[in-house]
Amino acid sequence: MHIEVVPNRNSKPCVLLRESYREAGKVCKRTLANLSKLPPEAIEGLRALLKGGAVIEDLAESFDVVQNLPYGHVAAVLGSLRQLGLDRQIAARPCRERDLVLAMIVARILDPCSKLATARGLGDETHLSALVEELGLADVNQRKLYAAMDWLYLRQSSIEQGLARRHLQDGSLVLYDVTSTYFEGRRCPLAQLGYSRDGKKGTLQIIFGLLCNAEGCPVAVEVFEGNTADPKTVCSQVNKLKQQFGLSRVVLVGDRGMLTSARLEEDLPGMSWISALRTTEIRQMVAGPGFQFSLFDERDFAEVQSPEFPGERLIACRNPLLREERARKREELLQATERELEPIVAATQRTRNRLKGKDQIGLRVGKVLSRFKVGKHFILEITETSFSFRRDLDRIKAEADLDGIYVIRTNVPAAEISAEDAVRSYKSLSAVERAFRSYKTIDLHVRPIYHQLPERVRAHVFLCMLAYYVEWHMRRKLAPLLFDDEEPEAGQALRSSLVAPAERSPSAKRKARTLKTVEGLPVQSFSTLLKNLATLTKNRVQPKIASAPRFDKTTRPSTLQQRALSLLDVSL
Repeated sequence: MHIEVVPNRNSKPCVLLRESYREAGKVCKRTLANLSKLPPEAIEGLRALLKGGAVIEDLAESFDVVQNLPYGHVAAVLGSLRQLGLDRQIAARPCRERDLVLAMIVARILDPCSKLATARGLGDETHLSALVEELGLADVNQRKLYAAMDWLYLRQSSIEQGLARRHLQDGSLVLYDVTSTYFEGRRCPLAQLGYSRDGKKGTLQIIFGLLCNAEGCPVAVEVFEGNTADPKTVCSQVNKLKQQFGLSRVVLVGDRGMLTSARLEEDLPGMSWISALRTTEIRQMVAGPGFQFSLFDERDFAEVQSPEFPGERLIACRNPLLREERARKREELLQATERELEPIVAATQRTRNRLKGKDQIGLRVGKVLSRFKVGKHFILEITETSFSFRRDLDRIKAEADLDGIYVIRTNVPAAEISAEDAVRSYKSLSAVERAFRSYKTIDLHVRPIYHQLPERVRAHVFLCMLAYYVEWHMRRKLAPLLFDDEEPEAGQALRSSLVAPAERSPSAKRKARTLKTVEGLPVQSFSTLLKNLATLTKNRVQPKIASAPRFDKTTRPSTLQQRALSLLDVSL
């Protein structure tokens, strides 16, 4: 049977229900009913039924959504990782270990947590289930993730070599800095008592150093025992650059506390470097006969020479804003110390329960001085029955004269790098500090560390470095949507001087002021943008019509989500 529309010359078309049959070898038709008076929707419904369709009374009841997986954030990060070729850098051919490592890298960006929590997050119907489907994983558990970490640890050297070939070359600038983080547990030999940069006194620490290119892109990371001094880490990095990466000539930029004079002589002979003088060295140089503060009358930086540093170029800089800030902070600390010391003076003078004894008085004074760290600026007089104090004005003035002054040191000739570029290169170490902030507090959360085997600890830190590698590239692409400065060169042009604090570009200031992008979209942080993308879901739909197969349908992106995916050049 079928429905046929027969046109009428001067009236509406006639809608007939007909069937076809054969008679004497010919196809004939017979009319079964006239449907002309039925509503159009009834006619269309009957037509669908005759074609094998089904009648649906309520559209909302015509199908079931049997699964709903957050997908947009997974597609964005995994797609970016694959565009960078990091999957092929980890292993040229697909394998289960590589897929598990990729899953841990993506999970570290999306939801940093322990390996046990990550394994559970990669289970059925969880926020990372779409990642399991994309990588073709099944039955992921904590033990398999640990095995993949052991596999990754053995490949770290070759992966770092590949990243170095991509981002470093002879003559390039290499940034290096170290940080520490506290450790959970006491069985790992890498965990040792040491200086805590996180303010966790008395806790076991590990040290790790990060190598980056001039723009701050991470290339290699190495973990050291927690009681390793910063300068002691330099030698292994020099060997890595020369032997592992095959770079014969680079300019290593390191912090003043790391590239000390002893390290420069012992570990960097014949190598180019940029660092800075320590405070004691600056004090000696300023006290010398060749230094004059009039150098800063016209410019806030100038090249100087010192017999204490033969064969080196010294660029003395003075930042007036830093000078004011240090003077303000010192005065606040001095006043706070005086407020705490005055009650001790009063306690030695009261008539009842008088504080006596050098030991008892000194103990209370020591607690105050250790809190504010400015005891060197006071002259103390402690006897068995009295205590008095006053400011050491000469010492305060000597320190105030150095406020805002720092000295860049380098052995790179002026023909290869100007004084301005030398200062700018040293300041670029802030890119490594941003990496450490992302590592430890903002996005990747390298801590707390629960692993006990040294290989697992190193693999964990390396995983975090690879995750930051992906995040670093994503941030550059997503800068128009983020609070990040997408035009840093414009900000540099606005600086009043080279040593002045960094300026944000006009576009970055406008985004921060209006909280809107140029397109009128709300400005995001990196984490909130990923959370927004997570609302893009992959829905598995089961029609209720008999024999109809299931199919997947992805949520339609919003304007903001589509813009982010376009910037990343990722499709769902």
